[in-house]
Amino acid sequence: MVKNEFKKYYFYVLLCRDGSFYGGFTTDLVKRVAAHNAGKGAKYTRTHRPVELIYHEEFADKSRALKAEYAFKHQSRIQKENYLKRKGLKASAWQLKKS
Repeated sequence: MVKNEFKKYYFYVLLCRDGSFYGGFTTDLVKRVAAHNAGKGAKYTRTHRPVELIYHEEFADKSRALKAEYAFKHQSRIQKENYLKRKGLKASAWQLKKS
């Protein structure tokens, strides 16, 4: 059994196929991103696959991770982009790739 004091909580941002962002919360990033891409994640990402993990933050406290997710989800697109830039991401991380 994992004690809460050692458990890690993550706020993460996915880039969806259409260029939209999805912010979420998890305790296992690899498993959660795989679930999103398998169509077993959030309702939103089921219709916006594939998704790519472009950012995550680790928290020792579940409440703080959930607050980060909530704050991100309630921002405008430009605010989300500015948040990601402040965290060190370049716009190229979320611009749609031409194939």
